[in-house]
Amino acid sequence: MHTVLESKTKTVIIGEGLPFVMIGEKINPSGRKKLGAEMAEGNFERVKRDAIAQVAAGAHMLDVNAGYPLGDEPAMLKQAIQVTQSVVDVPLCLDSSVFEALEAALAAYQGKPLVNSVTGEDERLELILPLIKKYNAAVIGIANDETGISMDPEIRLSIAEKIVQRAADYGIPPEDVVIDPLALTVAADPTAIQITLETIRLIRQNLGVNMTCGAGNTSFGLPQRAPLTAAYLSMAMYAGLTSAITDAMNETIRAAVMASDVMLGHDAYAVNWIADFRAKQKAAAG
Repeated sequence: MHTVLESKTKTVIIGEGLPFVMIGEKINPSGRKKLGAEMAEGNFERVKRDAIAQVAAGAHMLDVNAGYPLGDEPAMLKQAIQVTQSVVDVPLCLDSSVFEALEAALAAYQGKPLVNSVTGEDERLELILPLIKKYNAAVIGIANDETGISMDPEIRLSIAEKIVQRAADYGIPPEDVVIDPLALTVAADPTAIQITLETIRLIRQNLGVNMTCGAGNTSFGLPQRAPLTAAYLSMAMYAGLTSAITDAMNETIRAAVMASDVMLGHDAYAVNWIADFRAKQKAAAG
């Protein structure tokens, strides 16, 4: 099953057996107060720099978030989308829990974006899914609902099934629903990732839809986070994860993803791996 995302000029496909799609996470004021303050003031120079740097590092898509308590999120997200699309050509993931912000961003976006996100809560499904259909977007469906986050993989699967079915009721095909199986930090629960991996396996087996997650959540609260996140991604890719919102600028994470693509046969004959190696050699030679 292939999820096709588009910018004005570029297409990215998320799918089983294809190279893993890294969605750059940097354009997000959460934990970056300076970025949020600048965006609220109408200064998007850092957004431009972050967008260019992430794509140069290998991000296939970019997540764009404008959630800042002191700002006008609909206006900020719309401008962030426009600014980002003016400097890079990759498809974007429009990231907000605010309906008005998503509507403004979708109206401004050129292409077919991924929307982050909707949960299995009835109220959210009824609010967000018509917007996804109206703008012919794809959407991330998070495997939790009114009852919270379950630590039972079967329950997460049932919520994912509900989201896919409800999307179908609105005329949204399963390939345009990307499920987030919920990756939580092992610092709080040593079994968290085992539960996530089993959830990924069940979703792949029973639904066949594409999946994504916030990969950095797995290492939150721990030192030397990059190797932990990289280890998780390698295991999750084997289980069936096809994309992730992650730090594509971190060489440890990026190398783990590219190496896993080779080992899983998603980069046939290591074409991308070798090309990347040669590009680094060329850059080092000046």
